[in-house]
Amino acid sequence: MNTLAIDKAIARVPFLAESKNVKKIPLSGGITNLNFKIEADGKAYVLRLAGEGTDQLGIKRDVEHAANKVAGQLGIAPEVVFFIEPEGYIVTRFVTGKRIMPEDIIKPDYLTRIAQKLRLFHRNAPKLKGEFNVFRRVEMLTKTARSKGAQFPHDWDFIQKKMREAEKALLKDPYKPTPCHNDLLNLNWLDEDAPGDIGEIRLLDWEYAGMGDIFFDLGNFSHHHRLNEEQIRLFLNAYFGSFQPKHYARLRIMWAMSELHEAMWGTTQSVISTLEEDFQGYANLWFGRYRMHVTDYRWEQWLKDVAKKK
Repeated sequence: MNTLAIDKAIARVPFLAESKNVKKIPLSGGITNLNFKIEADGKAYVLRLAGEGTDQLGIKRDVEHAANKVAGQLGIAPEVVFFIEPEGYIVTRFVTGKRIMPEDIIKPDYLTRIAQKLRLFHRNAPKLKGEFNVFRRVEMLTKTARSKGAQFPHDWDFIQKKMREAEKALLKDPYKPTPCHNDLLNLNWLDEDAPGDIGEIRLLDWEYAGMGDIFFDLGNFSHHHRLNEEQIRLFLNAYFGSFQPKHYARLRIMWAMSELHEAMWGTTQSVISTLEEDFQGYANLWFGRYRMHVTDYRWEQWLKDVAKKK
């Protein structure tokens, strides 16, 4: 099935279809999509086949393409070289680089460079035709998961109550919708090789990109990399040029909401995905982390601090 799909996709890309010598190499790392390295005429590309049923996760391939394209132009993502419609398959330049391991990405140098890349996208990307509001997304995933008979936690009412508290507090100082990536897990970061110098950090996988809250990106990166207090301070300083309690509180609350979003993504995948993955176990892990966050003794203080004017 995959071989057939990839061959059909290659035939739709003019400069690949015309090539006499095309090599296809499957790339590991993706869960919902299939990625292939394509070598043709001395150049290398990545061809990404969108997974089936991903529209039920709220993914819009045209928005992904627009975000990836502009991120490529800004030097943040591998550049887009072709888009196959209506399937929404993306062809980008293949980046020769290495994964930035979790124990390295939390070091000051990397945290600073990552904050710069995020700020570059947030400040310079044009408006995207999709929205990413974590509260609406959790509601959408809840509805899909319920309709398919997913298993929900025993304390779902408590989980919802804490989410409502968070949204109410954040609405006292509403965010300005900004182009965001929204999926900053470790596997999406790559350190590009450059001869004799520091290479660029590249950010992959733009399928959840949309107009959102910059603090969702900051919180999402922080929880995926389990940042400690000192690292959070450094990260915020690198992004804003200063450390403010209000920013810290917003990051912390969005950190929890991002954990809830991961949990609901897993819950939904457990009933819509055909892949052999333990999505229920993944959901349970993130529900547990969310509970830890919203029962932190500082939670009430964070709810107050987010509404501060400074």
